[in-house]
Amino acid sequence: MELIGAIEHVSIPVLELFGLDGKIDTGADSCALHCDAVMIEGDRVTFILHDSVHAAYHGKKISMPIYKTKKVKSSNGKSQIRVFIKTALQLGMQTYEAEISLADRTHMKYPFLIGRKFLMHRYLIDVSKKYLTKESV
Repeated sequence: MELIGAIEHVSIPVLELFGLDGKIDTGADSCALHCDAVMIEGDRVTFILHDSVHAAYHGKKISMPIYKTKKVKSSNGKSQIRVFIKTALQLGMQTYEAEISLADRTHMKYPFLIGRKFLMHRYLIDVSKKYLTKESV
């Protein structure tokens, strides 16, 4: 198992997001990505990757197949139905499939949350460290 810190750079190549700050959250079931203007159109979801604070965001409108919708309880304790996509997520030199919910994380410090389902049986976490992984070339 690879050792990672509490914050790591992640990339989602299909979304053209590279070097995105991801917060490791073992309390969260799944991964969550900050995006705007989430619109369901049949079996597809359209969203905009816009965030003036985080340099990895490029403002592009993305359309992807919906993997699933699920009720998710956020950190404030409120439940909401969220749309999930499924795609490759790169953390360090490793790439794995991930289920990612699309969420408004405007008021959160980190635009991406890495949940325990993605981490399980793959990574050990040293919460006292940040950015322990090497980014792929």
